[in-house]
Amino acid sequence: MKLITLILCLSLVLIACSQDKDATPKIAEGPRAVLEKAKTVDATVQQSAEETKRQIDATTE
Repeated sequence: MKLITLILCLSLVLIACSQDKDATPKIAEGPRAVLEKAKTVDATVQQSAEETKRQIDATTE
């Protein structure tokens, strides 16, 4: 009886510790996509602001 319990426990531990690459959580997938898009837009806006600043500085010199 102890052997069966030990085998069962070890089996459960191995199953629980196994890595399944497809088991990544898909929590908040929509908001993550929106955040990534916002980061891209932010980078574009920053570049545009820097370019505008350079043009203004070049014009005033």
